[in-house]
Amino acid sequence: MTTSAKLRDSLRGSAALAVLILAAGVAAPAFAQDATTLDDVIVTAQKRAENIQEVPVSVATLSGERLTAIFAGGEDVLALSSRVPGLYAESSNGRVAPRFYIRGLGNSDFDVAASQPVSIIQDDVVLENVVLKSSPIYDVAQVEVLRGPQGTLFGRNTTAGIVKFDTVKPSHTFGAAGTATYGTYGSYTLDGGVGGSLIADKLSARASLLVQHREDYIDNTFTGVKDALGGYDELAARVQLLFTPTENFSALLNVHNRQFDGTSALFRANIVTKGSNAINGNFDRDSVAFNGGGGNPQKYDGNGTSLKMDYDFGDVTLTSITAYETTNGYSRGDIDGGVGGVGPGFIPFDSDTQDSLADLNQVTQELRLASDTDKPVTWQVGAYYFQSDFLVTTAPGFVPPSTLKHENTSWAVFGQGSYAVSDDLKLTAGLRYTSDEKDLSVTKSPFGTGKAVSVSDEKVSWDLSAFYDLSSDVSVYGRVASGFRGPSIQGRDIAFGSPSSVAQSETILSWEAGVKSELLERTLRLNGAVFTYTVEDPQFSAIGGVANSNRLINADKAEAYGVEVDGEWAVTPNLLLTAGYSYAHTEIKDSSLAVAVCGSGQCTPTDPLTVGGAAKVDGNPFPNARNMC
Repeated sequence: MTTSAKLRDSLRGSAALAVLILAAGVAAPAFAQDATTLDDVIVTAQKRAENIQEVPVSVATLSGERLTAIFAGGEDVLALSSRVPGLYAESSNGRVAPRFYIRGLGNSDFDVAASQPVSIIQDDVVLENVVLKSSPIYDVAQVEVLRGPQGTLFGRNTTAGIVKFDTVKPSHTFGAAGTATYGTYGSYTLDGGVGGSLIADKLSARASLLVQHREDYIDNTFTGVKDALGGYDELAARVQLLFTPTENFSALLNVHNRQFDGTSALFRANIVTKGSNAINGNFDRDSVAFNGGGGNPQKYDGNGTSLKMDYDFGDVTLTSITAYETTNGYSRGDIDGGVGGVGPGFIPFDSDTQDSLADLNQVTQELRLASDTDKPVTWQVGAYYFQSDFLVTTAPGFVPPSTLKHENTSWAVFGQGSYAVSDDLKLTAGLRYTSDEKDLSVTKSPFGTGKAVSVSDEKVSWDLSAFYDLSSDVSVYGRVASGFRGPSIQGRDIAFGSPSSVAQSETILSWEAGVKSELLERTLRLNGAVFTYTVEDPQFSAIGGVANSNRLINADKAEAYGVEVDGEWAVTPNLLLTAGYSYAHTEIKDSSLAVAVCGSGQCTPTDPLTVGGAAKVDGNPFPNARNMC
């Protein structure tokens, strides 16, 4: 990002926050007597239903009409990055395999077997693989973004945070909701759900459906075909059954399917002028010049089911969550974004690559025992098991495909307890032990390269927090938390004749202090936090060199600090204003780390170079870290 862009984004974020605060301070007396109070926001950031104003975690939520509006125009999960301060999302794989960043920490690895430090959880089930993370969002009650490490209750690979989706659940009260939109390029979206009682007080159900369509609208000027790419069809359905035979037992069954058929990412050659961040005349949103990629097709089909059972023993509730996810699909693309030797601009060689994900099977099981009383001491303990395996096939185009098998097994035990020292002060502590093991084996390789690789690690994560009510309207909290991302294996380069790479576990220690307030007779909610964290052995992807290789590396250390603010103001019963701001400064700390620059010669390295021409990245921000939001 250029300096002017950073300044512009900073001013935009600061202005939005200033408008909210200034308007609240100046206009509140005139509106207070007519304004409605804000509704309570209930979150499950600590795996139990709590008011967001009483949770010692920085949490942002989206629900209701605001959430519906985001996806009504055919947007996918990436649209959340412009709606939640501190959250950024992007993808180089079209509408699948998104990459998430929270407080600047994320992973730029574009492989379908990549590991990420932001966990995606839907209906209490972790979606670990990057393709599963792209599951469409429909008939959703609320989205919660938990900022900072969540290693105690949610486990490894949550060093940056969590994006948590909760769908609308069955009820014995009949209810139906939906949206239908139509726009340019023949785009339309149908999103809705309907549910009610099947057997009075015993069995209820809800059926949900998403249909999204867009026609091809991008011309291929090389082949002369008009409206050749850009379209997609997304179809997703979910059925939930809630069985409540007695007052103290419930079982929620969730069965869902997703089918996607569309265009993968569209790469465009030389649209950024060398030595500049400016988009040049080679970019045209409605056209490309592809001689490969086979039309850049992308297709995925997935199914999943989960069963959540709760049994209330009186003062204690036992929860079991069993889930299974599977998916298959592929993406193909003209990766060079043009025609080798023709253009636009200099293209050293043609690149037409297809990646396939086959037979992904993910099984998870969680058992949790939690107190359910109003006593000063509350607690929960549990155990967790995760297992997944899948095949990744990469077809570079110039040699036969390579196929790799990835396997991951992890288990953990955890506990958390809170003690109300007084009516105003509550202390919370948590602890988790995790074992994580990954294996990579080569099923097929034309180069005869690529040995089997196994990595494993065991870590203890913990957190401590204090929450204090300054008054009935204002509270402050402090939190220190640790977490880790398990060791990772990157085998993509085997398809191009190079060995795999490995990154050891990264660990994080985060410090956070915040304020939560509801002011002006509960018409203004203003929450904010300041944070700092240090990551030991952070995992990064080094992409570059003549072969444009994708290698996993560990830096020695990484540090960050920042601030985030969320606000909403109910001006009148019919007018709600919201605003948010975040700032994160990130920095890599490793004086000896150097990575390959791009091999095409079309980039302009600004870092100091080694004798061999590698770039020293000490002092750089994290890859894709957006300091302003």
